[in-house]
Amino acid sequence: MLGYLSSRQAGLDDPLRLRRAESTRRVLSLQLNPDRDVDRIHGNGINSIDIDVAEGRYMLSGGADGVIVIYDLENFTGKPQYTCKAVCTVGRSSRYVHKFSVETVQWYPYDTGMFVSSSFDKTMKIWDTETLKPAEVFEFETNVYSHHLSPIAQKHSLIAVGSKDPKIQLCDMKSGSKIHVLQGHRAEVLSVRWSPRYEYILASASADSKVKVWDVRRAAGSVLTLDQHKGDKSKGASEAANTAHNGRVNGLCFTGDGLHLLTTGTDDRMRLWNSATGENTLVNYGKVCNESRKRLQFCVSRGCSPEFVFVPCGSSVAMYALHTGELVTMLRGHYNNVDCCEFHPNYQELYSGGKDCNILAWVPVLRPPQEEEETDNGWSCSFKK
Repeated sequence: MLGYLSSRQAGLDDPLRLRRAESTRRVLSLQLNPDRDVDRIHGNGINSIDIDVAEGRYMLSGGADGVIVIYDLENFTGKPQYTCKAVCTVGRSSRYVHKFSVETVQWYPYDTGMFVSSSFDKTMKIWDTETLKPAEVFEFETNVYSHHLSPIAQKHSLIAVGSKDPKIQLCDMKSGSKIHVLQGHRAEVLSVRWSPRYEYILASASADSKVKVWDVRRAAGSVLTLDQHKGDKSKGASEAANTAHNGRVNGLCFTGDGLHLLTTGTDDRMRLWNSATGENTLVNYGKVCNESRKRLQFCVSRGCSPEFVFVPCGSSVAMYALHTGELVTMLRGHYNNVDCCEFHPNYQELYSGGKDCNILAWVPVLRPPQEEEETDNGWSCSFKK
């Protein structure tokens, strides 16, 4: 790290390289922080968390108790030890609260004045943050597993919705109506994600073992159906043709640049795909325990070199190198299964929520540069000039 600093000072290196090195150093030193707590509000498991991208200050959580909580992550105490306070809650006493488990929560990508939640009560609600009242309510015929707003869309305001119905619904925030249906899956759609690179590209994961990529401007169906066998029928894979996993596919995550797509399934496997061609990159992550029957929320680091993947694995969060599949570390601290985790790119922090009703903060532990050169996992050598 000292080599990067001296080269930057002398004008021999660009600031982006220094920033990536420091981001990587921070991610590799993530530990459960004893000085930081998050208010325990939920009375049941936490299914989904989201950090706003506009300010990077507020975090949403949605739980199996139907409750939605907004936390302030900023520390204004001037002391290292503090608690991330719940600034407002949509609790059981609210007339607008979801009747059953909240499966997904997400901030509106451009400001914190609005957020969206979806639930097993067959509704998706668009909330006004100031009043904590729904500005719009979309009703469906079946339980809603997942929804997602595009983080980059300029020409549309669509929310993709995955439910127990095999059809993917596209809801327009501006008109307040369901405007389109994407058909192709044969079982419930457990997860949907918009591409962070192309605003009309959507990925979906289903219990039919398939992952499809859609261009929502086309009515002819999906653009790609990911195939774990690359179309090779010689391995006795005829029955598994065009399947991404050998079980329910319940997790989707694009890399920050949108060039790759990660999927997880109940076959205890995680796969990395080229999002443009649908090609399986064949990165071997080993066994990635996945017992969830619903959507599993996992995430990828941002601004690192190389990038890392954080995946709930039982009561721990497994951290893998994205492109090599190497298991870097296991983050242990929860008392029960972890269902969701979210990476904070501004500070290289990780937040995870689980069935123990806790949200844990994993924060970089900064050490003197001379101590960074030798660590147990061998990754620190990438910092040396």
